[in-house]
Amino acid sequence: MPSSVFDRRLLPGLAVVVVAVLAAFGFSEVVDVSPLVGGVILGVVAANVGLVLPVLSPGITFAAKRILRAGVVALGLRLSFDQVRDLGLLGGVMVILVVVLTFFGVQVLARWFGVRPGLGLLVATGYSICGASAVAAMEPLADADEEEVAYAIGLVTLCGSLSIAVLPALGHAMDLAVEQFGTWVGAGVHDVGQVTATASAYDEAALAPATLVKLTRVILLAPLVAGVGLWRRRSQPVATGARKAPIVPLFVLGFLGMIGLRATGWLSDDALGSAKDVEQALLTAGMFGLGCGVAFARLRRLGGRPLALGLASWLLVAVAALSASAVVS
Repeated sequence: MPSSVFDRRLLPGLAVVVVAVLAAFGFSEVVDVSPLVGGVILGVVAANVGLVLPVLSPGITFAAKRILRAGVVALGLRLSFDQVRDLGLLGGVMVILVVVLTFFGVQVLARWFGVRPGLGLLVATGYSICGASAVAAMEPLADADEEEVAYAIGLVTLCGSLSIAVLPALGHAMDLAVEQFGTWVGAGVHDVGQVTATASAYDEAALAPATLVKLTRVILLAPLVAGVGLWRRRSQPVATGARKAPIVPLFVLGFLGMIGLRATGWLSDDALGSAKDVEQALLTAGMFGLGCGVAFARLRRLGGRPLALGLASWLLVAVAALSASAVVS
């Protein structure tokens, strides 16, 4: 008999994932953090106190892979090409330059710190585009194991959260105009939620330019992943008879498709609002699944060099974004 389309072994783990997502959203209401961060934290705690039982592993792994990628697809509905037009030519060029400098600069730092190329690629993608979601999008093309993927997500979460505390204080110390601060944050902070929190901590008026610049960075996710995929195809030989990896993972094409769907104008504001809630739930489920793969004992094997890379990269993108914001403001 043919096997069932749905594997029932997924059910116990998926039930735990649903509970974790609800808990993460509840946590975000009490503490001013993104549900995605709450999902990662819950997953890490579960993994390190022995709550991830073997019977739960299939469903949790499904969340870390398939559900997370579905969340990246849904992320496309947040974006529109009108945002790029509203930013203007100079602003658009600024965003591209900051993304390119960060992406390649972080990988240079990774080599300097002696960090493996796969982990360096993930950190570079997360810092240059949109944090954990970008790490998930690049993961199929990176030669990185589960611990390195988890470490990369941990770094972008840690340093993005550091921005919430540090950048508003620096902005006041430098007496930055509200628009320049918003541009700086949008160009230099990793996750969309972290951008919102950082800009709001400075001035509510900084939120609009910060969000505009940030979402323009997110639009560059698909071209960046496609570029890396094309480079890997050309630079790495494939064994005879082996199947070539796709230039662009299928879910990244789905991300582009969602941008196109929004551009049609067929979706109402209510539908887009509901889609954002679904996107957050899917990404939170995926982050919980990834967090469940973080075992401190295994992470210690990576040593302190990736942490040093994360902090140095945070400084790099902050300085690059500040310089760019000074030019366009």
